[in-house]
Formats: sequence, structure tokens, C-alpha cells
Amino acid sequence: MEGNGSIDMFSEVLENQFLQAAKLVENHLDSEIQKLDQIGEDELELLKEKRLAALRKAQQQKQEWLSKGHGEYREIGSERDFFQEVKESEKVVCHFYRDTTFRCKILDRHLAILAKKHLETKFLKLNVEKAPFLCERLRIKVIPTLALLRDGKTQDYIVGFTDLGNTDDFTTETLEWRLGCSDVINYSGNLMEPPFQSQKKFGTNFTKLEKKTIRGKKYDSDSDDD
Repeated sequence: MEGNGSIDMFSEVLENQFLQAAKLVENHLDSEIQKLDQIGEDELELLKEKRLAALRKAQQQKQEWLSKGHGEYREIGSERDFFQEVKESEKVVCHFYRDTTFRCKILDRHLAILAKKHLETKFLKLNVEKAPFLCERLRIKVIPTLALLRDGKTQDYIVGFTDLGNTDDFTTETLEWRLGCSDVINYSGNLMEPPFQSQKKFGTNFTKLEKKTIRGKKYDSDSDDD
């Protein structure tokens, strides 16, 4: 009988705790409902207007980006085009490429995807053979190289695939993360967690090309085929 009494007492305690928890939840909901009830029509209208204004602003910004050539990965034909494109947009990624370097084609595929996803950034490509002055000015000696620009100034470079895991099989997410590290796109992931399978294997060193010395005018290639 004592055993049954203990079980009954235990059940009663559990039931009381459950009822108390349910009561707290109910009280919280009642409080939230009361707050909503106290909001007048004018306040609701103000909240609605603020939301609509934010949506309109976002749409206007999107249209402005699209009018400047954002949203697609485009080739430009000259150094003059480069300076004009960079002047128009706050964030720019420019791929300096060469037709005979197969790794440039790998980058093309990933950049085309990211251009559609990140409307806030302009994605361009420029053949190094058409931009000798610009390549010397930006110290671009390895192909492919991505120049990452903000407000018309070069902030960083991605040289070859070193920062992308030193492999031709890097993912679009890896390139997206690397661009996010330079704040040239609005990256929503965790910059402290690179999307590598093994961080120890690939490392996270970023190549700063401006620290290298210029040797001649011949372009080095990051491709084994050249």
C-alpha cells in the first residue's frame, strides 16, 4: 500500500508542475494578446507604412543595381570600361582571365552563379591581353586572379585557387565564403567556419598580391595545362 501511495503522490506532484507550467504559458499569451489589443489603429497603420516603405526602398535598390549591370556575370572589353564600371558600383568582383587557362573557366561557372545570388555586387571579367596597363597597375601576375574592390579601391585579391582549398573541385559555397571574408558580398554564413571538408588540409591563408614584386610582363598561370 505504501508503494501505491508514493506513486500517487509522485503523480500528483507531476500533475501540479504541469498545471503550473501551462498556467505560465497561458498568462504569457494573455499578456501578448493584451498588448496587441492596446495597439490603436493609428499605430498599426504606422507599422504597416514602415514595412511598406522598407519594401519599396529594397525594391528601388534592386532596380538600381540591375540598371548598373548587377545580377549577371559580364565580360568587359577594355581598361576604360573597367574604370567606368568600378566607378558606378560600391562592390565589384573582377576576374582577370586568359582564354588558354582552363582554371579561368572553372571560376566562370561559380561566378555566374554568385552574380545572380548577390545583386549587391557587380561581377565582371576582363581578358588580361586587353588590359596590360591595368594588370601592371594592380600587380596581377598570376592567372586567374580575382580583384575585389569597394568604393573604387582594390581591397583584396584571390590569386589562383590557393584560398579556395588548392583544388579545382572547390564549391561555389567556398568561393562565396572567401568573398565574404573580404566584405565584397553580403555573406550570411559564419566566416569563422569555412565550408572546407578539412580546414587543416586546405588552410585559410589569404594571398595578398600587392606584397609580391613585379618580375617582367609575362603572366604566370595557376593552371597545370599552360
